[in-house]
Amino acid sequence: DPACGSGNFLTETYISLRRLENRVLAELLNNQGMLGLDTEHSPLKISLAQFHGLEINDFAVNVAVTALWIAELQANAEAQTIVYQVIEDLPLKDAAHVVLGNALEIDWQEVLPAEKCSYIIGNPPFIGYSNLDAPQKADRLRIFGKSGGLLDYVACWYKLAADYMLGTSIQAALVSTNSICQGQQVQPLWEPLFARGLRINFAHRTFAWSSESADFAHVHVIIVGFGYKDAPRKRIYDHHADDTFREVTHINAYLVEAPDQFIVRRSKPLSDVPEMSKGFQPTDGQNLLLESDERTRMLDTDPRSQKWIRPFSMGAEFINGKDRYCLWLVDCPLHELRAYPEVWKRVEACRAWRLEQIKTGDAYKLADRPHLLRPTSKFKDGPYLGIPKVTSERRKYIPIGFVTNGMIPGDKLYFVPDATVYDFGIITSRMHNAWMRAVTGRLESRYSYSNTIVYNNFVWPTVSPRQRQEITEAAQAVLDARELFPAEPLKTLYDPDNEFIFPELTKAHRRLDEVVERAYGLEPGLPEKELVAHMFNLNAQATGR
Repeated sequence: DPACGSGNFLTETYISLRRLENRVLAELLNNQGMLGLDTEHSPLKISLAQFHGLEINDFAVNVAVTALWIAELQANAEAQTIVYQVIEDLPLKDAAHVVLGNALEIDWQEVLPAEKCSYIIGNPPFIGYSNLDAPQKADRLRIFGKSGGLLDYVACWYKLAADYMLGTSIQAALVSTNSICQGQQVQPLWEPLFARGLRINFAHRTFAWSSESADFAHVHVIIVGFGYKDAPRKRIYDHHADDTFREVTHINAYLVEAPDQFIVRRSKPLSDVPEMSKGFQPTDGQNLLLESDERTRMLDTDPRSQKWIRPFSMGAEFINGKDRYCLWLVDCPLHELRAYPEVWKRVEACRAWRLEQIKTGDAYKLADRPHLLRPTSKFKDGPYLGIPKVTSERRKYIPIGFVTNGMIPGDKLYFVPDATVYDFGIITSRMHNAWMRAVTGRLESRYSYSNTIVYNNFVWPTVSPRQRQEITEAAQAVLDARELFPAEPLKTLYDPDNEFIFPELTKAHRRLDEVVERAYGLEPGLPEKELVAHMFNLNAQATGR
């Protein structure tokens, strides 16, 4: 274990192997026991000397060694009931080889030559790429070079394990932050490793890493089993599914049964379709945004301010149907701002806040435009299709919809200006949602949509005029079904537990999925894994990768 901490993984592995050994011995002895064997001829073959670890904390090293000794004492006591001989525990001769040091600097070959190693296991540190300190960034730079700038810290262990394992039959499995198999981190980590012949042999897809510790940070993780020896039968574990695992013939770097395609960030869509852009990042110190009660107080004080207030939404408000507002002063002559005291007060507060920020940051640079949210040139005032960035993994469909009331999109809400009902139909279909689930990033276990990874890499179908009309009509039926429940927010309409409450909407989505899947040349209703595999193939054809 090259990140062994206090030795939990090594200890549990040792105990499990000793129990297996006891079962083997009991079977070989026909449960009759064994008498009179000396230590030299002991049938016990599992030894602490077969266990090796690397750990950067000296106290944890001592705990790991002690924990393994205690495990040995307990295992010996159990073994004595089978072999009927005294197993000498003292003096302590056998010991695990746990080395103090930085696993990202030490040569693993010096700890254990690779030809003597069978398995690598562990859970390296859960530190996201944006939270690395200077020494950790130096570790990553040394291991990956400049290509590793967006990788979580755990990726360093994958790279060093792959280097160590090359030319051997070693199998490895690491508990990791789930982001290394999602979104923009997949290509820089896995494409070079796959090119060297590394293969994923089993995978536990995203699940919550639980602990009884009161101060344990709640994280969502994956387990990736890999090696240069390709297992003919592989397993994918989905902890939220009814079946614990399913056997597959191939697992790609996104932990799905699909071809080895690596999705890179794109500034423009692969298909000839409208561009999707991110909304406005406020960067305002909460001075240009208004909650409902703040808007009410402003209008009570100065009703004339109404002309400068617009609805505003991040993704959460969009899904939940919550009212929120912003000061939209793009068209306000600056010399008139003082005529609106409440508006002016907030603009001045925004300016003061921006001036207090780091001088090299975006907020400080916007101090000369304190009346504006952080500008984006992609936004055109008018109707658009809104797509929330973050949404629950329980939903079959990302709740998207048309915005026609002048609402300003925040940076957690993507927008597609001038989108048609046909565009809505494709994006809200099962095909697009299956693709999204396969390649998008995650925020904990929730989907974190990306225009540059998901939308711009999504290959749209080539349709005839008749197919376009069918998709448009089916998409309109989805919109019409929503209108039957005008008081219900998208959160309620797309809660998977509510399908039976809104049968018209469920039926309309099913019809839309059918016509879109036929447009791709597929038989409607195929398992999602087959839709994903088809989309990966289309992406490979479109990109030539």
